[in-house]
Amino acid sequence: MPVAIVGVGKIARDEHVPAIAADPSFDLAATVSRSGGLEGVENHETLDALLQARPDIPAVSLCMPPQVRFKAARAAIAAGRHVMLEKPPGASVSEVLTLDRLARRAGVTLYASWHSRAAAGVAMAQAWLADKRLTSVRIDWKEDVRKWHPGQDWVWQPGGLGVFDPGINALSILTAILPAPVHLTEAQLSFPENRDTPIAAELTFTDGADLTVAAAFDWRQEGGEIWQIEVETDAGTLRLTEGGARLAIGDADQGVASPGEYPALYSHFASLIAQGASDVDASPLIHVADAFMLGRRIAVDPFHD
Repeated sequence: MPVAIVGVGKIARDEHVPAIAADPSFDLAATVSRSGGLEGVENHETLDALLQARPDIPAVSLCMPPQVRFKAARAAIAAGRHVMLEKPPGASVSEVLTLDRLARRAGVTLYASWHSRAAAGVAMAQAWLADKRLTSVRIDWKEDVRKWHPGQDWVWQPGGLGVFDPGINALSILTAILPAPVHLTEAQLSFPENRDTPIAAELTFTDGADLTVAAAFDWRQEGGEIWQIEVETDAGTLRLTEGGARLAIGDADQGVASPGEYPALYSHFASLIAQGASDVDASPLIHVADAFMLGRRIAVDPFHD
């Protein structure tokens, strides 16, 4: 199936292009990029130009920043194309829900992808926790923003999410592995004095009964990334580390194998299209929206890239 990538930035080059190349279901037929796209691949400067010139391309993968993704997704859906959304799926919850309705009315597939859910240890963690009684969950998701988003001003602008851009990866795993949903009860958000999005966040969730989930996100991490989730249960401790790539239960490393996160996403996208189905789970983004609604704002030192 011919597919087009819209927005040829770092994530597209590093993850989407290789995943498409390795997937027998897709062929990268075109790109949309004002910077020239990819060598050897047909490029269009705008999505409208692509949609008009290439009616034979039935699917598009939107990899631009979330602030501008809604307009592009709406146009693609209106043109009858299947759409895959890079995470986060939109700049607001209402955008995502609107796109879901539009896709269903148009009879096309909409896939709000969460790449961290495809990390090697996540599915096994979900299965192991399904019949356990959970007593507590601790999330630590900390990295250096200068390493992962150098010079990317959009992450500091409204809709760019700030530290929730990586933090939502943890929330996407959390909402996948817990046997029952949780909701946010309080948050503390640290905003640099010169930025519109937070650089750190402390969150507390509950299931409404006995379970408490504590999360710490921080973009000021030095000395290596920390991407881990620890779950205490009546049958022992489960740990997901390296962003979900490694799973340990008690002292035993489970050594889970995986074809990779983005290959799994494209495999799922192809399956959804074949089934005439969509997959639009907004729950991680809802948690982020709740954090901005309930969060106590703390001013911290200015951040300079």
